[in-house]
Amino acid sequence: MIPVLEPSIGEKEIENVLKAVKSGWVSSKGKFVEEFERKFAEYHGVNFGVSTSNGTTALHLALESLGIGKGDEVLVPVLTFAATANAVLYCNAKPVFVDSHPDYWCIDPEKIEERITKNTKAIIPVHLYGHPCDMAWIQDIAEENDLYVIEDAAEAHGAEYRSEKVGTFGDISCFSFYGNKIITTGEGGMCLTDDEDLAEKMIILRDHGMKPGKRYWHDVVGFNYRMTNIQAALGVAQLSKLDKFIEKKREIASVYHDNLNDLAEDNKITLHPEMPWAKCVFWAYSIILEDTDSEVFREKLSRRGIDTRAFFYPLNVMPPYKTGGNFPVADRLSSNGLNLPSGVEISEDTILFICERIREVLK
Repeated sequence: MIPVLEPSIGEKEIENVLKAVKSGWVSSKGKFVEEFERKFAEYHGVNFGVSTSNGTTALHLALESLGIGKGDEVLVPVLTFAATANAVLYCNAKPVFVDSHPDYWCIDPEKIEERITKNTKAIIPVHLYGHPCDMAWIQDIAEENDLYVIEDAAEAHGAEYRSEKVGTFGDISCFSFYGNKIITTGEGGMCLTDDEDLAEKMIILRDHGMKPGKRYWHDVVGFNYRMTNIQAALGVAQLSKLDKFIEKKREIASVYHDNLNDLAEDNKITLHPEMPWAKCVFWAYSIILEDTDSEVFREKLSRRGIDTRAFFYPLNVMPPYKTGGNFPVADRLSSNGLNLPSGVEISEDTILFICERIREVLK
C-alpha cells in the first residue's frame, strides 16, 4: 500500500538522538531543546520560539497566554482538524465556526466579520493542507475589531504569504511536528512570537506555572507541555532539511498537476490550488472530485494499492462541536476532497502510477 504521508528520517536524525540519549538529558532539559527553539525562530525571522509537547498544546498555550477564557469567543475555520477547536474548549471559551474560501479552502475572510460579536477575542486562521490564508485581510479585520490572531501553521511549515513565511503574522503562531508533518519530532509543537512578555508567559505556563529561578515555586496553575531533548534532537536535524523537503513537496505537486490537469479541464476533478499571492508547500497534495462518490473512489484506489485520506469533517456536524449554521463550501470540500500520497520519499514513477490509476477509476 502506497501511504499518504510518512516521515523521512536519516542518519543525522539518528546521530542527534543518540547524542541526546548518551548525554543523559532525555527529558525537557538539554542543549537540543534550546537549539531547536532558537533555530526554528531564526528560520522564520521571529524573536522567540517556545517548544511544546505537541501542536495541540501549542494552541492551548497560546490561547492561555493571551488570556482567552470563559465567555470569550474564538473564530475558527469549520474545516480543520479538531485540535483547533479543542484548544479553544480547553480554555472554557467558545469556538465560532467560519466557512471556507472556495478557491483555496482556508478560512474565508469575507465570512469572518459576520461572525464577530462583542464576545469575540481572537481568530485562528489555519493554513490548510499547506496553503496560506489571506493574512493581510485577516489582520485588517483583527485590527479593526481589536482581536488577537493565532496562526495554526501545523500543516504549513515554510509556506509563504506574499513572500513572507506563515507563522510570522499573528500575535502567536503554532506548529505541529507530528510524524506526518513536513518535519517531525515524533510528537512535538512550537509557538513563535515577537512579544517577549507572551514568550515568558508561555515558558512559565508550559512548565507547571513554575517561577523561573525559583524552583518548585508556582505563581500560577500551569501545564506539563514541555518538549523532550530527544524530540528536539530529531527536530534540529529535520529543520536542516526543511527547505529540501519543501522543494520536494512542490515537485510532487507539479507532477500531479501536470498529469491530472486534463481531468481538471474535463471538470472531473479540481486540483490543489495555489493562489498568486501564496507559496503553498502541499503538505498533502489534494484534489476535489466532481460528480464522483468519494468513498467509492477511495475504495477502488485502495484495491489498487493506493492509500488516500478523506478531508476533515466540518467541525459543526460532530457531537462535541455541533452547532447550527450553514457552511456550504466546507460541506462540499469535505464530501468530495481527498489527500493523495505526498511523502517526500515518493518517486515520480509512483506518482505516475497513482495518476494512471486515478484516470482508470474515473473512466
